[in-house]
Amino acid sequence: MKIRIKDNSVRYRLTQSEVAELGKNGVVSSVTSFIGRPFIYKIEQIDGRELTASFVEDSVVLGVPKHMVEELATTEIVGFNGQAGEVKLLIEKDFVCIDNTVEDQSDNYPNPNLNC
Repeated sequence: MKIRIKDNSVRYRLTQSEVAELGKNGVVSSVTSFIGRPFIYKIEQIDGRELTASFVEDSVVLGVPKHMVEELATTEIVGFNGQAGEVKLLIEKDFVCIDNTVEDQSDNYPNPNLNC
């Protein structure tokens, strides 16, 4: 899972296995191990109707309504956006990059902009 934070915008990008895990378990998370303290970013399924976000202790948590999790996991929909206070939120499937990159993309979704 990737997280991109820029000013008042938080964007989560999930691989195929992460979307499957979220659909099955209702939660997916990643950790960056800073010296002395972890930074945790997580997505949790919630009962509400809108995306939510919170920052508690060492964790940034994106709350995603159950109906959105189900759609993300079972359809071709790419993602959802919303807003929590001043923070813009986005959750989306992670596609294979068009340009060359050294990161492992074997679990990313096929890029619809690639013509094979």
